[in-house]
Amino acid sequence: MIFGQTAVDDAMGHILAHSIALGRRRLRKGCVLNANDIDLLQQHNIAQVVTAQLEPDDIHEDVAATQFAHAICPDPDVAHVTVTPAHTGRVNIIAKCAGVVRLDADRLIQANAVNPMVSVATVPPYQQMAAGGLIATVKIISYAVPKSDLAQAMDLAQSSVSLLPVQFKTACLICTHTGPNPDAGGADAITARCDALGIALEQVRHCPHDTVALAKTLASVTSDLILILTGSATSDEHDTAPAALRQAGGHVARFGMPVDPGNLLFYGKLGDRPVIGLPGCARSIALNGADWVLSRVVCGCPPNDTDFAQMAIGGLLKEIPTRPQPRRKARSVSS
Repeated sequence: MIFGQTAVDDAMGHILAHSIALGRRRLRKGCVLNANDIDLLQQHNIAQVVTAQLEPDDIHEDVAATQFAHAICPDPDVAHVTVTPAHTGRVNIIAKCAGVVRLDADRLIQANAVNPMVSVATVPPYQQMAAGGLIATVKIISYAVPKSDLAQAMDLAQSSVSLLPVQFKTACLICTHTGPNPDAGGADAITARCDALGIALEQVRHCPHDTVALAKTLASVTSDLILILTGSATSDEHDTAPAALRQAGGHVARFGMPVDPGNLLFYGKLGDRPVIGLPGCARSIALNGADWVLSRVVCGCPPNDTDFAQMAIGGLLKEIPTRPQPRRKARSVSS
């Protein structure tokens, strides 16, 4: 691409690099100058403009952005995304439904390294999305890029972005209580989480915080997903709730996670149905480790031990006001 000052008389078909006000009209940056534009510039006694001129091996920004985006998502329907039309070298990749984002990060990094002018930015891997959420944006930073660089980036980024949709329809929340009466606290926050994923929280059941009582309740649930919110925090993999899951015939795959708040989570299965033992912080709508696990589980990609370990990076989340043991004591303010 040739970029720089160009005589107006020679600028036909060039891309205008900077917007120019011409009386009541304005020639906007990025427009391809035509005969009327040249005439208007000459009428205003403008002799030179800054333009970009494509060379034979160049491809225009909008064409390049469109081709790159469709290499990243070659079949948008299968990937559960919408690829927008290009505008000023930008194409957005949008979620069609609720789900989590699956990325091939290595391929995307390699593609971004080909030429700084060929770029794609995404949300983090396994980010929970609502329908209409922005997953990625492709941007051709200059007005054109070499065809060979675009082809290389497209090859590297092939099929690297998709959305995994929610696979479950119903959930049941079991709340245990240590006192004589059930505690409904937290049900609203869990309902909001399920609603965001398009899952119906069809039951909220209560039982004493007791292994036998909880195991009996677990065995009677028929929902696709089982969530447990205990009246007393789970502090060991053999504590009341994990023990009840085993007694009901299920198994515990994981206890504890390196995300704070959210450490005291456990995950397992009862038959083929996932069971998530929620940490106490899930009573708040604030983001916590349970959100990361819940969204992945309902989209059919439950985390394994390696995934849990990787959550440590970025896993120090925002403090929540209701936390009984804050990370830092509040500072006193002296008068």
